[in-house]
Order: sequence, then C-alpha cells, then structure tokens
Amino acid sequence: MNRQIVRLTYVALALVGALVVMTTYWQTWAAAGLADRQDNAIKRVAEFAVDRGLILTAQPRARLARNRPREVGGKTLYFRAYPQGKLTAHLVGYSTVGKSRTGLERSLNDYLTASRANLSTLVDSALDELRGKPIKGNHVVTTLDLEAQRVAMQQLGDQCGAVVALDPRTGKVRVLASSPSFDPNLVEDRFDQISNITARCRNPSPLLNRGSAGLFVPGSTFKVITAAAALESRRFTPRSQFTDPGYCLVYGRRVNNFDTSRPFGRIDLETALVHSVNSVFCNIGKSLRAKRILDTARRFGFYERPPLETPADERRPSGLYDDGRLYYPEENPDVDAGRMAFGQERMLVTPLQMAMVAGAIGNGGRLFEPQAVARIVSPRGDVVLRQRPRLIRQAVSRPTADAVARMMRLAVSRGTGTAAQIPGWSVGGKTGTGETGVAGSNTTWFIAFASRDESSPAELAIAVVLENQAGTGGATAAPIARAVMQAILSQRGNP
Repeated sequence: MNRQIVRLTYVALALVGALVVMTTYWQTWAAAGLADRQDNAIKRVAEFAVDRGLILTAQPRARLARNRPREVGGKTLYFRAYPQGKLTAHLVGYSTVGKSRTGLERSLNDYLTASRANLSTLVDSALDELRGKPIKGNHVVTTLDLEAQRVAMQQLGDQCGAVVALDPRTGKVRVLASSPSFDPNLVEDRFDQISNITARCRNPSPLLNRGSAGLFVPGSTFKVITAAAALESRRFTPRSQFTDPGYCLVYGRRVNNFDTSRPFGRIDLETALVHSVNSVFCNIGKSLRAKRILDTARRFGFYERPPLETPADERRPSGLYDDGRLYYPEENPDVDAGRMAFGQERMLVTPLQMAMVAGAIGNGGRLFEPQAVARIVSPRGDVVLRQRPRLIRQAVSRPTADAVARMMRLAVSRGTGTAAQIPGWSVGGKTGTGETGVAGSNTTWFIAFASRDESSPAELAIAVVLENQAGTGGATAAPIARAVMQAILSQRGNP
C-alpha cells in the first residue's frame, strides 16, 4: 500500500513539474512567437488603440498609409486608410482587424506601433500610456518614386505583370508595381470586390505581389547569366566564334532560334547576345554544363530569398523548380543545360531578382541588397533607423560585368532592345520571351540598366515582365521599361 502511495506521489510531482515547465515556456520563451502569430486577434485589436505610424514617400512626401480615428465604446481606435489606393498596395500592404496584415504593415508592425524602437521612443510611449494619451507609433519613410510608380501602373494597365526598378549603387527600390493590383481600403468590409478583379490573364490573383513573389519563365533574359558564366569560366570571350545553323541539337532533338527566318552562320558571342541567338547559348550550356551556370546564378542571388523589408512569405527565391519546389541538381545530367542556358527548362525567376541581375552587371558586378525603406522616424522626428547600402557580394569580376554590359548596350543600340533607347543616357538591356507551352501565351521580359555614359556605373536598373503575350519582349516589355526609366531619370536632368 505504501509503495502505491509513493508511486502516486511521484506521478503527481511529475505532472506538477510538467505543468510548471509548460507554463513557464508559454509565458516566457514562446510569448513573443504567440504575439506575432497572424491569428492573435486579442493583440491585433488592442493595437488599434495605438496611433499607428504613417508610411510615407521621401521626396516629395506623400502618405501611403494613415490613420482614421473612430470612437468605439468610449475609446478612440485608429483604423487604417490608404490614400494611394491600389498604386502602392503590394508593398505597403494592409492592416485590418478582421483580415490581419500584409506588406510593410505586417513586417514593420513593431516599429509602426512603437513596440520596437529606441530607448527615447519607448520612454515616450510609456509616459503617454501613464498620462492616458494614445501611444504614437513610428513613421516609415520608403524609397519609392511615386510618380514613376504611377507611370509603371499606367503602362501595365489591365495586363498581368510587374515592374521593379532600383538604384544598383545603393539597392534603393524606386518602383515595385504589380498588376492587377487592389485597393487596400476595400479589404476590411468589401473584400468580395477584390475577389472579383479581372485582368488579361488566366489567373489574375490581385493579392499576389508579382514583383517579389511571382515566378516566371525568364526566357532569354537568362542569357545574361549564361554569358557571365561563359566569361567567368575563361573558356569563352566576347569574340569566341560559333556556327549558327538556326538550331541546336539537344539529346538528338532540334532546339530552334526564336526567329527561325534565317540562321546567322558564323557569329561571335557578343553578336549572339545582341541578337539573342538561342543556338549559341544552347551550345554554351552544353559545354559549361548545368552546375557551372547555376553556380554563377547563385552569385547573383538565385536560390536565396531576395532580401527586402517585406514579409518573408511575400518573397520567393529564383532557380530551377520541380513540382513547385526549389531544385538544385545533384548531377549535371539531371538538367537540360542547353535549354536552361537560354532561360527555359524548369527555370523560374522573380522580377526583383532580374532587376538585381541587371543592376549588378551595370555596376561592375557589385550586387547590393534591395531596400524599400529609407528610414524609420519617431513621432518627435528622431531617426530610429536609417538604412545604409549593404553589399551582398561581388557577383562576377569587373571585367566580366563590363563585357556583358557592353553586349547589353549593343542590344539596345542595334539589337533586340532598341525600343528602350533614351536620348542622353547609355542604356543596356536584354529582351526575353519565355515559352509557356500555350500558343500565343508567352511571358515577355525586358531587363535593363541606365548610366550617364559607358564608363559610369549604372544609376538605375529595371525588370519588366508581362504574362499572356503574343509578341516578344522587345515589342511589349521594352517600351514599358523605357517609360518608367524616363520618369525616374528625367528628374536627374540630362548628363
């Protein structure tokens, strides 16, 4: 009998100990994680008593997100309004009671509610709370060029696609436009109107940020990566000679050039990129094999989630995909390197990634971290956080970057990208037409950089993608890139 009582006592003590451990865990170590969960409704509603910080552009200052105070049960609550509507919806996101948060509203929520700030802001918040005043959040100042953003959205129109433009010298994001967009003012009470948005593609998905989370077949824009890999291998130079019969043989099957009207015959690598000759890049791919090209792509940021201040699940890494999952081959034969070399196979990329590629090429091979936030400012005007340019890595050597940049400039001056020419600026670009397997439903691209002259670093890089297109990237995407670049560069004056 005594032995049973002793056992029962041990069991009871073990249960009490487990209870203490679990209670301690949930109240201390796990508390922060619970508070951050999207479905933590109690905390989310309580935060609406905070006079949430504004989200702004820098020059000229424009409000992208502001508050609408409302008396509820004798208490002032602050609900969000978005003056720019669908213009900046995907980057800014939304903050609602019923549908949680997205975009910067979600990822920077701690700053906007003053729950994460410097010591001065925390003291001010504590004093406001003691005095019965509403806590004031910090303001977020973005790097967006609102006028260029407006031009991008106008150019996209009712097409499905995206435009990303950044300053490759600093990583500052000037444009992040995704179409179709949505009005975040409708999310709380009229979400059905967003669900009914249509556009000229099979799957409009207006809530998807195509700029950073949309994955697309890159087509010939990937030839920039292949050209860089070829030069880095030192097995090829811009003057390396090839014979183009109009096609390339891969596993005994023909892979034709996009333009099948004529073969180029004897041609060098530089001319092949200028005129986007598939067969040349197909043969380079077969020679270099998949892993060498993919290793170069990794240097540009492939197989990494692109760094940006938005939530991680609103950014997708670029690379080979297999059954919806990022895939890196164990062996070279696992990938059709010939097709991959000109942007087909299972390669999928985001516009943000391709803007980073263009920027690094135009900036001597230096790859900078993209940043959409310039600074975070306290209610009193003190700078809580100031972003500084952050170099990710030297993606390729300076001679390789300069050589590929020259090819891209020639593509705009006399090749497939002439529609992107801007008087007074040296523009280098690459067109792309990704085949989706559906006739007349290509994904078209244009990536580019602009500098004051051929010896100067690029001041702007851009990527434009369009879905469901019958034409080429040079005809459909390049004019959009030109219009957006002009909107930004015109503010800087002619060189």
